[in-house]
Formats: sequence, structure tokens, C-alpha cells
Amino acid sequence: MPFVKNAWYVAGWSTDFGEALVPLMILSQTLVMFRASGGTVVALEDRCPHRQLPLSRGKRIGDTIQCGYHGMTFNGAGKCVRVPGQDNLPASAYVDAFPVHEGHGIVWVWMGDPAKADVSKIFDLPELGHPDWHLHHGDKLHIQANYLNVAENLVDPAHVSFVHPTTLGNAASENVPVHVKTSGEAIVAWRWIRDAEPIGFFKAFGGFTGNVDRWHYYYLHMPSTAVIDFGSVDADRKLDEEDRNQGVRIFALHFVTPVTEDYTIDHWAHLRNMAVGDEAASEQMDKMFRIAFAEDKEILEAVHEEEKRPHRRKPIRIAIDKGPNVYRKRIRDLVEAEATEDLGDPVRPVFVQHD
Repeated sequence: MPFVKNAWYVAGWSTDFGEALVPLMILSQTLVMFRASGGTVVALEDRCPHRQLPLSRGKRIGDTIQCGYHGMTFNGAGKCVRVPGQDNLPASAYVDAFPVHEGHGIVWVWMGDPAKADVSKIFDLPELGHPDWHLHHGDKLHIQANYLNVAENLVDPAHVSFVHPTTLGNAASENVPVHVKTSGEAIVAWRWIRDAEPIGFFKAFGGFTGNVDRWHYYYLHMPSTAVIDFGSVDADRKLDEEDRNQGVRIFALHFVTPVTEDYTIDHWAHLRNMAVGDEAASEQMDKMFRIAFAEDKEILEAVHEEEKRPHRRKPIRIAIDKGPNVYRKRIRDLVEAEATEDLGDPVRPVFVQHD
């Protein structure tokens, strides 16, 4: 399926971009990025229009990039400012520039029509930047799989019992109903597991020894940003759903970036209401998350390999697939909307519809 282009995608953490030229790929489009002298991050098409050499193989001169083949030089807006050996600058001598936004230590790139880039549409949470919450940037999980499968996995609480039995799940949740809501901007799937043994994660970081009430809320924002709100509280407190902040609560943030049809990068971070400012706790959480996400990676890559093989029959869908099914439809609708241009209602139509 084609990619959704009119969207913001995460290129990396703020710390990934400095003076050096950084080549990367998003939606099969090659980019070269760097931090300009004024502090803003620049993203340009990584291909000289002359002989197609990637600009990332050239060198940076101030806030411009000089092609490493014949020296054509481009500024941060993609305009050619020098052609060695001639004074005139052809109008076709440019590279595409991509809108960039940076916030909370995250660098976003708009991959579609620049005129439609709206920073108010970038994912945000009230807890980001709040003094009672701690944000920690994790790793980049490189997955040899299509991004749709990666994103679907992040709106699927049911897999946790089986894929992550020692870290994020256990057998207590296997038959607990999953609730799904698809009417809002985000697809949401959730469930509570009441009066059960704590999972490995919260044995380590919540200090729970007796039974707990625990929750998983999965939010999937189009086209591929996911938030997993999960936590635990002592079972005898009988906490209401809207009072989750009174328990140990963590947001696992997944910024899923399609690289190609067969390759995805999951930039993951976590946001928590405990151990605020404690970097040792962040490192310990990273270790456990790496174990859990490696389990996801193994499953997703195996699924991707099988999807590429010939099938004798169609895959089946079961009750827990409600969220992923709606997600696929929304992506198809977004792709279709980008494939055509609506010119609006005609002034003097020659076609009149009666139904």
C-alpha cells in the first residue's frame, strides 16, 4: 500500500542532528539533514539534480551543502546558490526542502505538500513538559517489516500475554475482554486486569509484592504514532479508571517511521509519573523495554517474511482485530484522498445528480 505523505514523521531525536550531514530515508525518500548555525534543523532532498549524487556525500559550507561531484551548492531552502564555472543559475537547479519542527527533543519532518504542513497537527500530550512527569528518549528499533504491521501491533493489547510473558504481560490477562473505540481521532483499545499478580515490569519498578489492578490503554494516532498508557496500583485500593495518575503510570511512546515498504524504524520513548529525574531508573527501564521490544521485532519480522510468500488461502480475522481493521481502512482512505485533487463544486455544471 502507498504511504500517507501529508503527515509529520519523526526523523530522530534532537541529539541526532548537529553540524554533520545526516543521511536518512523516510517513505522511500532520501533526505539529508543538519542543524543550521541558527539552531534550526534543515531537511533537503538527498540528491543533486545534476548527476544524482547524494548531497550527503558532499560537504557542508556554512549553512549550504556543496555537491561532492561538481560543486553545485544549495542553501537550506534547497535553492542552488553556486554553479562552478558559470554565472547563471538554472531555474531547475534546486532540491526539495521539507518542513521541519522540533519539540520535546523530537525532530519531525513533513513529507507531503509543504503548503499543507500544519504544526498544530503534530502529536502532543499534556504530560510532555509537565514537572510531575519525566520524559526519557529511548532507542530506535529497526524492524524489517512493513510499518502497518508495526503500528497494528501497537493497538493490540491481546498480544501482550503471549509475546511478553515476563516483562509487560502474564497469563492473568489472556481471557480478559478488550474494549475498542474507533469514533475519535485516535483508535483506542484497552482493558483492566483486576486483582492479579503484577507483571515483571511493575515488580521491578513499582515495588508491588501483592496483587494489583493493572491497565493497558493503546492509542493509535494517524498515520503511525502510538501511545501505550499502562500501569498498576495495589488491588485493595480499587482505583477507578479515571484515577490512573494515583497509581504507577507510564506512557510508552512509539513514533513509527516507515523507511521503505519492508523496513520501519520505531523511535520509542517513555513518560512516567514516578522516579522523576532519576536517570538510573530510566536506564533500568530501557533494559526491560529493550527485551520486550526485541520480542515484538522477532514476531513482526517473521510475520513480514510469511506475508511475502505465496498464500494458498486468505488470512483470517478474529474478534481482537477490530482496532487493526479500522486502522487499515483509515490508512486506505488517507492514501486515496491524496491520490486525487478535489477542485470543489463546479460553477456551471453540465452534470446534474438527482439522488
